[in-house]
Amino acid sequence: MDNMIEIRWHGRGGQGAKTASLLLADAAFNTGKYIQGFPEYGPERMGAPITAYNRISDTPIRIHSNIYDPDYVVVVDDTLLESVDVTAGLKPTGAIVINTTKDVEYLKKVLHGYSGSIYTIDARKVSMETLGKYFPNTPMLAAIVKVSGIMNEDEFLADMEGSIKHKFAKKPEVIEGNMQALRVSLKEVNKLA
Repeated sequence: MDNMIEIRWHGRGGQGAKTASLLLADAAFNTGKYIQGFPEYGPERMGAPITAYNRISDTPIRIHSNIYDPDYVVVVDDTLLESVDVTAGLKPTGAIVINTTKDVEYLKKVLHGYSGSIYTIDARKVSMETLGKYFPNTPMLAAIVKVSGIMNEDEFLADMEGSIKHKFAKKPEVIEGNMQALRVSLKEVNKLA
């Protein structure tokens, strides 16, 4: 399956990594792709490390396992960089996208010499400015769409608007903030290496 993209998400319980992976799967599905989106976690508790996965392809996906050699890794919480081997199996032709304000020297050190592309976004800043609270999953979702090129950005935004309107039908006041977080994040992703 040459056209399949595999993504592994690292976050902590309550930060929305699982939700973001499922939203990405839904958006890709709505553009005609074959998809998988699923989490893996141990004891379910707030703050515990969790992993979520996406497979996105133009052809049917026949693999049903965790992702061991991802094309992309998304790190929702940079405190995981020192405790979890987030680059395990990450293809050097892919990229890692990290929610952080740390400098490139620090990142290269904690990424154990990963030679692929490193992208960052300050998801805290984006979400505080657009949502008024810290919800890192919305900016990270937009960041991985931008970095991976999985889908056209306009199609992504249109699909997400429908999803967000449905999800927050009883809280319409949060819809525009979430859409603004997505739009800003598409522009705020920085390539460090």
